[in-house]
Amino acid sequence: QRQLVESGGGLVQPGGSLRLSCAASGFTLNYYGIGWFRQAPGKEREGVACISRSDGIPYYADSVKDRFTISRDNANNTVYLQMNNLKPDDTAVYTCAARDPKGREEGTTVQAMCTMPDHYYYGMDYWGTGALVTVSS
Repeated sequence: QRQLVESGGGLVQPGGSLRLSCAASGFTLNYYGIGWFRQAPGKEREGVACISRSDGIPYYADSVKDRFTISRDNANNTVYLQMNNLKPDDTAVYTCAARDPKGREEGTTVQAMCTMPDHYYYGMDYWGTGALVTVSS
């Protein structure tokens, strides 16, 4: 059974940092595209950061560019989201997701993965349950 479990969420003051982890079980993450998504109360889900199976140039939403970094640790089958200079607007539930590229590599971009996560071709296949990040003084 393929599972993704997030950890590392919590309360942080504005300007602070957090690192979210996403541990996979039942499958090997380095064969998959990976993304971090967030949803704040009353807002639509937003693709925050995505990286392809080949670990090319990641995609970042404009709202987090130069502050967040996505990375993967293949040895530990884990993906991370390092979040620096956090702002109150970053408060949300953060969820990681994985995409099996088999048969769906042609024309796929990391931007498509992040902006169309429910698309039958570009979208994600497996989702975690989420971790709450609260940025407040």
